[in-house]
Amino acid sequence: MTKKIQFKKIGTVGAFVLPAMIPLIVFWIYPILRTVYISFTDWDYMMPEYNFVGVQNFINLFHDSRFYDALWNTVVFCLGTLVPTIVLGLMLALLMQKAFKGSGIVKFILFSPWITPTVAISIVWVWIYDPDTGIANQILRFLHLPALEWINSSDTAMLAVIIVTIWKSLGYAMIFYLSALEKVPKELYEASALDGARGWQRFRDVTLPGISPTTFFLSIITMVNSLQAYDQIQILTQSYLEIKKF
Repeated sequence: MTKKIQFKKIGTVGAFVLPAMIPLIVFWIYPILRTVYISFTDWDYMMPEYNFVGVQNFINLFHDSRFYDALWNTVVFCLGTLVPTIVLGLMLALLMQKAFKGSGIVKFILFSPWITPTVAISIVWVWIYDPDTGIANQILRFLHLPALEWINSSDTAMLAVIIVTIWKSLGYAMIFYLSALEKVPKELYEASALDGARGWQRFRDVTLPGISPTTFFLSIITMVNSLQAYDQIQILTQSYLEIKKF
C-alpha cells in the first residue's frame, strides 16, 4: 500500500514537471549537448559531411594567440563593467533612498535604459561618440580635454563600450539596492548608534553586510550580461563604419 502511494506521488509530480521539462530539454539541454559534440568535429556548419577530430580543435585554440587576446579583452570588459555598476548603483540607491518630489520620475529615467532595446541605445551612442559632432567630444573640449576617437579607434573602443554598458545597467542595480536597503532592520542602525558608531561605521558594519546577498546577485547578473554583450558591441563598432560610408 505504501509503495502504491509513493508511485502515485511520483506520477503526480511527473505530470506537473514533464510539461516544463520538455521545452527545457528540447531548447536548452539538447542544444548544449549537441554543441559539445560538434566541438569535437571539423564541421564548418555548412557542409553535411564532417569528421570526428577529438580534442584537436581545443589544441588549436590554446595555441592561437587570438584566443588569449579575446580572453584578456573579456576579463577587462567584465571587470570594467562589474565594479563601476555595483559601486555607482549603490551610490544612486543611497541618494534615492529618501523620497522627494519627483523621485519616482527620476527613478524611471535612471531605470529606462535597462528596458530600452539595445539596438536603439547603441545607435544613439554611435552619434554621441562621433569624433567630429558627437556630444562626448564636445564635453571634453568644453573641459579643455583632448578629444577621443571613441569607437573609431581600437585604443578607445573598449572604454566606449564599457561606458555604454555601465550607463545601461546603473538603473537596474539601483532598483535592487533600493529594495535591499529597505529590508535592512532599523533596529541594527539604532543599536549601532547607541554603541557610538558614526555614518561610515554604520554603513560598513550594518548596511554592507545587510545588502551583501543583493551585491552577490548583482555581481553574477552583471558578469553574465557582460559575457553576453555581443549585440551592443557589434552595433557600436560596426554602425559607425556603416555611417561613415554615407
